[in-house]
Amino acid sequence: MKKEYDFSRGTRGKFYSEDATMHLPIYLDADIEAALTKLAEAKGVDMPTLVNALLKKDLELIQLGH
Repeated sequence: MKKEYDFSRGTRGKFYSEDATMHLPIYLDADIEAALTKLAEAKGVDMPTLVNALLKKDLELIQLGH
């Protein structure tokens, strides 16, 4: 790396987007991923749709428990 960088010609906020959303990378154990992939294929949905449905249901159950 350089000792110093010249940002004098830089533009603040050039790539900023107020409505940008951040997608978190989620890493599954290999056996969980394989099982979810198989289940998603059997149901005819993509894995993100299946995982979101499962997590929503878990959240509902957790919230009902309190």
